[in-house]
Amino acid sequence: MTRVVTLGEVMLRLKSPGFERLFQSPMLEATFGGAEANVAASLAQFGVDARFVSVVPANNVGDACVATLRGFGIDTSCIKRQGERLGVYFLENGANQRPSRVTYDRAGSSISTAKAADFDWDAVFAGADWFHISGVTPAISETAAELSIAAAKAARERKLTVSCDYNYRKNLWKYGKRAPDVMRELVSHATVGIANEEDCQKALGIEADVKVESGELEHAQYSVLAECVLKQFPNLEKQVITLRESHSADHNGWSAVLHNRKQFLTSRHYDITDIVDRVGGGDSFAAGLIYGLRAYRDDQRGLEFATAASCLKHSILGDINRVSVSEVEALMAGDASGRVQR
Repeated sequence: MTRVVTLGEVMLRLKSPGFERLFQSPMLEATFGGAEANVAASLAQFGVDARFVSVVPANNVGDACVATLRGFGIDTSCIKRQGERLGVYFLENGANQRPSRVTYDRAGSSISTAKAADFDWDAVFAGADWFHISGVTPAISETAAELSIAAAKAARERKLTVSCDYNYRKNLWKYGKRAPDVMRELVSHATVGIANEEDCQKALGIEADVKVESGELEHAQYSVLAECVLKQFPNLEKQVITLRESHSADHNGWSAVLHNRKQFLTSRHYDITDIVDRVGGGDSFAAGLIYGLRAYRDDQRGLEFATAASCLKHSILGDINRVSVSEVEALMAGDASGRVQR
């Protein structure tokens, strides 16, 4: 396999210890993460040549961020060192009926002012066959939206597969444009769409009567939703939808479906209890899907790999999924006992 390129914002993550409320004690755990950076790190853990493209300030915080990314084996050669600050997000881990809470402090971050002309796209996509981006990046600022669309367009011009995780974040769309105004143009350059049911509706403006709050998921509804997306975006070869049943902050049901215009495929269902950290769960799924589709050349197996990889992420603290291909394949094969490995 050749290289996968991702582009987006990487942030400083400040989390209250354990399950404490934010600032309950005078301590915060500092790590780094962000949608596309998380995908690149997961892919690197799977042995994929992964390049992350971003803009990070030329200061000590930026140095530590880039060093952390390199520590995962990510190619950081196309990260620009400019701008004023690294974005920050604060995380309070939920428990039982109290949900996790994310508070953003990312206005004016380095990537929010970056322009497409800042990058040499031939160098960015050299040796690559896949490009991944999410709906988080174009939500940051109008300039970041223009950068996102330019990157996806440049990738398609160079015949790369382009995956887009729609990733609707209502607290980010504040610069005067609605999500569908931007995301529909971005997705028009994609070949693989990744979403949950809310992302399809709120990021793309596609209306469908699909709800997950009230119990059992109806897979037939998601087939209709995927077909609606594929009909409106003929450029998409596959539409993937993750299905999360949120019983509580600690207990989720997890599965996914994939429509490839010929078949509607359903993954195994996982009942995930005692969740350690679900932030980054969608990114781990996207990375698993990219790996699975490229490694197996089989949509069903690729979907199963993605779902299993994301299931395991719920047991990992931090944004990034620190698991190997063999661990994911063991879960795919049915080894879900959690017994000590000696």
